[in-house]
Amino acid sequence: MILRIKKLFAIKGYNLFVICMLLVGTGISITMPYLSLYSTEEFGMSTGAFGILMAVSSLSGVIINSFIAKRSDSGINRKKIIIFAMISSALGYASYITFHNYFILLITVTLFNGIGAAAMPQIFAFAQESANASKTDDKTFALSTLRSLFSLGFLIGPLGGTIILREAGYKGLFLGTSFIFLIIASLVFFFLQNQNHTFHNKKKSKEQVPVPSLNNKRIRYPFIAFALLFAVNSINGINTPLFIINELHGSYNEVGIVVSVCAGLEIPIMIALGALSRNITNHSLMIISCFIGGIYFLVLTTASHSWILIAAQLLQAIFVAIVMGNGLSYFSDLLPDSPGMSATIYSNGSTIGRLVGNLGGGFIATFIGFRLVNLVCLLLVLLSFFILLRTNYHGKSEVAREKIHSI
Repeated sequence: MILRIKKLFAIKGYNLFVICMLLVGTGISITMPYLSLYSTEEFGMSTGAFGILMAVSSLSGVIINSFIAKRSDSGINRKKIIIFAMISSALGYASYITFHNYFILLITVTLFNGIGAAAMPQIFAFAQESANASKTDDKTFALSTLRSLFSLGFLIGPLGGTIILREAGYKGLFLGTSFIFLIIASLVFFFLQNQNHTFHNKKKSKEQVPVPSLNNKRIRYPFIAFALLFAVNSINGINTPLFIINELHGSYNEVGIVVSVCAGLEIPIMIALGALSRNITNHSLMIISCFIGGIYFLVLTTASHSWILIAAQLLQAIFVAIVMGNGLSYFSDLLPDSPGMSATIYSNGSTIGRLVGNLGGGFIATFIGFRLVNLVCLLLVLLSFFILLRTNYHGKSEVAREKIHSI
């Protein structure tokens, strides 16, 4: 395993990608736990207004991501896109302490964070191109390792955010986050070499360039399945603490243990599953993840004590690790000649899924109760399972060779 990890750094620019993904995860997670508190308590938004802000900015990211993805695979300089997106993210976070009018903040955050959302997919696309150019047979392992570093940032960031908030307040918190994104932009500008050669051997005319489409069921089916699985993960994140406190009459300490155990297990499992990519396809792993997720939510539906949930976090960690760690590689296998589009489809699926989960989780619990929310999650996982079974999956993908011109 150590030798395989060392070989990843033979991929051009991989050491920089490692630093960037860790910083991106850290930067986002520094502010995330306190964003709703700042918006409602300091800025004076209602919870509804804050929800609208988050929903609109997320959807703008999906739209702008899709627009950029089509063009990034056709020869636009990916390095410039990443730099511009990182600077835009920095401006988006700085907007929170610069503008004090809700509608102006809505416009600026929607614009800047929407553009900034292109950063991660383009980093993954650049990494995929570098892996292809290096002729490595560990591309899935390389991408899942990068994804695990993003998750590692989420373990580091909240602690850093707590310290910054205590010492410098919200102004220091948002400016600190902006500074991290400017550091990433600087690192990319000075140390990441262009890969314009990637496009020299591509098709010579516009008619020859295949444009992947969600109208194609080989892409549409897994996209829907991934969106559902990310929605399930978001609903679970909202519901589980409430379920422990209100249904199982557990303690806040037990809630913290559940969250920490799952987060701590995700990263090593994500790396280990990436290492298995030589022996099992990403499609098979996704089928397995649905099976494991189904067992997990079945356990939660029948759980009577908090310790059962703590023990079940091993199942949850495997489920999340596969969906988050191998999901990107799944679409990369489907669209090997369109790294920007494959990363964007995965990113958009996760964004839409999280948005649906965040908006729907509390609403569902209000009407059917916290325990039955787990049953709804089980049904959604089963639906994803059957969708993936119907997917005509090709590792080398015939999809990338089809000529489809809309998304």
